[in-house]
Amino acid sequence: MVWFRVAPILLLIVANTLVHALPLLAVAVVKALLPFKRARLACNPVLIGFAEGWIAVNSRMIDHLTRTRFRVEMPPSLQADGHYLVLANHQSWVDIVVLQKIFNRRIPFLRFFLKRQLFWVPVLGLCWWALDFPFMGRYTRKQIAKNPELGRRDMEATRRACEKFLDIPVSVMNFVEGTRFTPQKHATQASPYRHLLKPKSGGVAFVIGAMGQSLQAVLDVTIVYPGGRPTIVDLIGGRIPEVRVIVRQRPIPEALIDGDYQEDRAFRARFQQWMNGLWDEKDAEIERQQG
Repeated sequence: MVWFRVAPILLLIVANTLVHALPLLAVAVVKALLPFKRARLACNPVLIGFAEGWIAVNSRMIDHLTRTRFRVEMPPSLQADGHYLVLANHQSWVDIVVLQKIFNRRIPFLRFFLKRQLFWVPVLGLCWWALDFPFMGRYTRKQIAKNPELGRRDMEATRRACEKFLDIPVSVMNFVEGTRFTPQKHATQASPYRHLLKPKSGGVAFVIGAMGQSLQAVLDVTIVYPGGRPTIVDLIGGRIPEVRVIVRQRPIPEALIDGDYQEDRAFRARFQQWMNGLWDEKDAEIERQQG
């Protein structure tokens, strides 16, 4: 049974999490008590070191305890001290493990925009907070239409996060589809893409506008599972034969750095056209990889 394989590996992951999380949280408490910004910033490399160590051990376990093969195409010129906006398609929770594995210590530590409820995940929620992960309400259009203040809260949370990111090397991660791909969601959206949901451009536009020229490039990531969409149990249980990842480094068009996505209809149309072009290429890449 697969659980005879999964259970001991899960225990190893829990142990690895506690070994790295407890000292990380101790440093986070010290950072929170420091009165000066420069002193608090000096704590960040220590916090990131614990987080990257945790990812490195998890990645070694994947390499040695599973049968999964990783085929990765990645630019050789990526910088560990840069500022990147990372965009990817989203099919499974395995995507996060894949992204952490391929990028760990190659680019700055990945920060995801998380649902606010994830703050309450035992141990990890506090670690995400300590590592300056932005927590968002992730409200639906209907909720925002009834109460526009909800949308403004998320925008303000994004703005505050981006202000922090200006002072440190960072990779801001965004799953542009907003949710994991399923055939049902694909059909409900009437998505024009074969393998993707429609991209949501608003969050990307806000990050680019808030961080401006400090962003070096977009890292456009395409994740493909030739054996079908997996689960975390599939990964730990050795049931994913192969993962293919293609990373393209793309410049951010100058015309898209300064603009008002919410109020300027022409700018919004240009931005959406750019995003749709990326998604057209991504859809074609997935088709090639699965063919």
